[in-house]
Amino acid sequence: MFGHHRNDKGRDDPDDLVLEPRDVTFDWSNLPTHWVPDEPLVTHTCNVLHLLLPAGERWFVDLFTRAVPLIKDDRLREDVLGFIGQETLHARSHQGVLDHWKTRGIDTDPYVAQIEWMFRAALGDRELPAKRREEWLIERLAIVAAIEHITATLGNWALNSPALDAAKADPTMLDLLRWHGAEEVVHRAVAFDLFTHLDGRYLHRARAMLTTAPIMLWLWVRGIAFLMRTDPELGGRVKPRWRHYFRASRRHLLPPAHQLVGQTLNYCRPSYHPSKEFSTGQAVAYLASSPAATAAAV
Repeated sequence: MFGHHRNDKGRDDPDDLVLEPRDVTFDWSNLPTHWVPDEPLVTHTCNVLHLLLPAGERWFVDLFTRAVPLIKDDRLREDVLGFIGQETLHARSHQGVLDHWKTRGIDTDPYVAQIEWMFRAALGDRELPAKRREEWLIERLAIVAAIEHITATLGNWALNSPALDAAKADPTMLDLLRWHGAEEVVHRAVAFDLFTHLDGRYLHRARAMLTTAPIMLWLWVRGIAFLMRTDPELGGRVKPRWRHYFRASRRHLLPPAHQLVGQTLNYCRPSYHPSKEFSTGQAVAYLASSPAATAAAV
């Protein structure tokens, strides 16, 4: 198992899994604007990941790097260092999509600047006494643990989304989403275990999720609206509507709302641990067959 000192086995978790950063590359030169054909809302709902993750994952890396000296468990320290390596490459890979869009005249800088401001100003370091500074670090690690549960939920959905293949979604983008999703599933316990190691209070954990989930939903909805508005092929003529999302989710092209809400509430159970969710074996199997991951291993 990849948790640092837990005895409860997750679903088919290997005992000695090492978190390995994979130096993947993706060629976006043939990426269509609507990489799920005739599905701009599905495309842009997934595309919000590229807006949020580069800044968010750089923030994760900074926080985890600051937390390393506080870790007293050798296995957890090893997992955290592996997590840092994986998150660094996730940020770079999603940034590559933004860079590609810019060459095609799609400028995401206005929205991304707001995300970067949020992580810098609202969630960045503060001038505090030493003890309060450590508490502020742990508060933010609780937020990371909540976000990591959400991203693992999305990653698990991406690994189990054959409807996207049937819709002829761009294979390179699908590989990015599934490679990233698989690594989120594989390291899904690290942020939770780090928070538990340093603090672990249930009310702090639940509070972090109940504040983080609505903010993420708000950022996602704003991101979809921004992308639909700036999409050169739509020309501002198509506005996203909730009914469009529910229609797409019924066709299994997007995660269903009841699944997302259910997993958010699941995280708030006192007995929750990430190792009990999803399948590490499935994620590892995808990483063994992912075109980008296998090319990086050569």
